[in-house]
Amino acid sequence: MKTKKSKEELQDDRIDQLGQVVKKIRLSLGLTQSEVAEALHVTPGYISNVENNRTAMSLRVLVYYAELTNTTLDTLVGLTQTDYQATALDNDIMRAISSLDRRDKEKLLQTIRLWTE
Repeated sequence: MKTKKSKEELQDDRIDQLGQVVKKIRLSLGLTQSEVAEALHVTPGYISNVENNRTAMSLRVLVYYAELTNTTLDTLVGLTQTDYQATALDNDIMRAISSLDRRDKEKLLQTIRLWTE
């Protein structure tokens, strides 16, 4: 019979899985370890070690990684409330919007305003 894990045990499990989460997000964005390392001012070996759970990401690097990947710290370490979890669709929309130029962003905003009036 399985015993229910405490909140602390669940958080520890999620932190132990941080490397897998970091890798999954990196791959979903089409980034290489070298690209992430360069953006975070660390070595590709450091990113590899994080993704393989051989080393823990420092808080400073974790904050910059969240910013780089347009995600939250809660999403990375799994401490979000269930009603505030980013969805894959939200992330896809944000990536699509970020690739638009200013003129296209203004057009999109006008369209959204028309839909929501």
